[in-house]
Amino acid sequence: MSAIRVAILTVSDTASNDASADKSGPTIRQILEDNGGYICIEPVIVPDDEFQISRTVKTWCESGIVDCVFTTGGTGLGHRDRTPEAILPLLERQAPGLVQLIMEAGLKHTPLAALSRPVAGTRGNTLVVTLPGSVKAVKENLAALLVRGFLEHAVDLVRGGSGREVHRALAKGGEKVPSGSGHHHHEDGHSHQRHHQDHHDHGHKHHHHHEHRIGHDACCDRPEDAHGHTAPTPKGPLSHDPSQPASTRHRTSPYPLISLEEGLRLVKAHVKPLEIVTLPVTSALRGHILAEDIFAPQNVPQAQSTNVDGYAILSTNPRGTYPVLTSQTHRTLSSDVPSTHIYRINTGSPLPAGTDAVVMVEDTRLVSTYGSFQGAESLGLEDDGAAGEEKEVEILVQAAKGDNVRHPGSDVMKGDLVLEKGELVRSGGGEIGTLVFVGRKEAKVCKKPIVAILSTGNEIVDIRQSVDLSTGAGFSGVWDTNRPSLRAVLEGMGYAVVDLGVVPDDLQAHVNAIKRGLEEADILLTTGGTSMGASDLLKPVIERHFNGTIHFGRSTIKPGKPTTFATIPHAASGINKPIFALAGNPASALVTFYIYVVPALRRLGGWKEERCELPRIRVEIQNPMSLDTRTEFHRVVITVSSSSSSLKAYTTGGQRSSRIASLSGANGLVILPATSKEELGKEGVMEKGSVVEAVVIGEIQVE
Repeated sequence: MSAIRVAILTVSDTASNDASADKSGPTIRQILEDNGGYICIEPVIVPDDEFQISRTVKTWCESGIVDCVFTTGGTGLGHRDRTPEAILPLLERQAPGLVQLIMEAGLKHTPLAALSRPVAGTRGNTLVVTLPGSVKAVKENLAALLVRGFLEHAVDLVRGGSGREVHRALAKGGEKVPSGSGHHHHEDGHSHQRHHQDHHDHGHKHHHHHEHRIGHDACCDRPEDAHGHTAPTPKGPLSHDPSQPASTRHRTSPYPLISLEEGLRLVKAHVKPLEIVTLPVTSALRGHILAEDIFAPQNVPQAQSTNVDGYAILSTNPRGTYPVLTSQTHRTLSSDVPSTHIYRINTGSPLPAGTDAVVMVEDTRLVSTYGSFQGAESLGLEDDGAAGEEKEVEILVQAAKGDNVRHPGSDVMKGDLVLEKGELVRSGGGEIGTLVFVGRKEAKVCKKPIVAILSTGNEIVDIRQSVDLSTGAGFSGVWDTNRPSLRAVLEGMGYAVVDLGVVPDDLQAHVNAIKRGLEEADILLTTGGTSMGASDLLKPVIERHFNGTIHFGRSTIKPGKPTTFATIPHAASGINKPIFALAGNPASALVTFYIYVVPALRRLGGWKEERCELPRIRVEIQNPMSLDTRTEFHRVVITVSSSSSSLKAYTTGGQRSSRIASLSGANGLVILPATSKEELGKEGVMEKGSVVEAVVIGEIQVE
């Protein structure tokens, strides 16, 4: 029996907002994977919303790749507990015996289990079981379901198996029930009917050895050790085999639809920061994340200096006229300036010895100069043949000690933390200025990712390619919009780009392009070739030629449903490199770039996880916007008025996924929640004046 592929759905308002609050979902996964014979696909978390629960489970059941679905949470008597109501209408055949088993397992430990409302049954070839939300109850229920291969036998029957091996073993009075993992004991020679009636009574004799390895013999470390059975072989790639005829391709996608929140979680979980590098402190440092704390190596300023242009003076000297010294006539700052003189000084310069205050130029009057210069006569200045330098200046105010003087360390003290590890070196100049200010010539930063981009499709034509439009036959191709637009936004964000061009719908061409991208870049972005067409090759190439892992192949967002996120092992670097296969429609490609790719780029570049996504703000929409069963990102122009603090969002017009013009001028993406039309009336519209969240993708305009 091949491995059982399990999908786990956590139903929780709390966990849907904070995945770290989900404890029961990971517990189910850990128990099943420790038990052996189970492969858990990426889990999904939804709120206590009947529509979202139903949609997720239905998608899994109809995907053809999930053998068993476990839900956890939402089975109680609370007002928000709606899991049974969501699941029951989906079931084609109910399994009341499973429900009884779950109830008995719970009641054996606490009478509170009577308040649970579990349901179980099948839809198509998938078994669906609802479990409570508490970790303790989950462990108790799974202990009953997993004992002696019971769950494996049930799944085998749902898949279409005959169960003959189980019947044969029981008829012979054998103690072992054949199953996928070969670990589960049967202690007496009951009939098959008796086996099902008494499984609960026998089950608890085994699971106490190890909390998670339920049903295993305590001495068995590997699946094949128990009874001579081999370990289950996992299923192969989900993508179609491109070497086979088009008629063999999937008619429905084998990739489950995952929510926006789950997609972002997967991206952050599977993308890791790049290595730390040391770079010179130049303008090229902008956009990097600091990989070290920056401490001031010395006081700034190191000595007394002035913050104005003027004249250094001893504060005990009275107002009056003084001869002027300059850096040319008093070259050694450590030598005292005579108390009978003043010293001309520029902003930022250190004070010479013998002075303790600075009088601003505005508080002085020129008395005399040396020699002649052009215009001296008209100014009534004397001429003794010198270069026209200031000779005497009158100080008009009484200086106090410390006037206009910056003291050592008054800006930064030696040892002060001036920039923290994890800070972004922005293009505004403040961070680079600070580094230079304290004398840093180099800094350790996280490497910024190099991005490889390519477009796919025989019909795609590079705009720079020579095309004869004068034949009258008409242009039958499609201009490649995606590469130029993605390159523009990437380079605008400061990322280096490797342009792999347009790749035809040819298997080897795809392999060659991706191979080059893996060698020259840290992350790959492709557009097109992600849907259900016979020539859509990206998923097969990722899985079958590069041994990549597709973490999700579809997402419940609009536009961008076929968005694919995968990682590919790279032998030379020893890391898994991320690849995003974006939809071919231009608006879809750009929207999903902002939603999914930007967090990955930032994560690679060492950004703090909580800052990887683009910022979101609350806006008041100025146009009615249609809702959808998917989370939609409506392209808008966000403005603010000088007379009002509220932010307003105006639609950019038609939102068709092929209409790239919907992003022209757009600086925001209004997030329209996934919903059913029944919930918001027949119109299914978010009304004008509604306040909703928007993702900021550009500078906010002032009306």
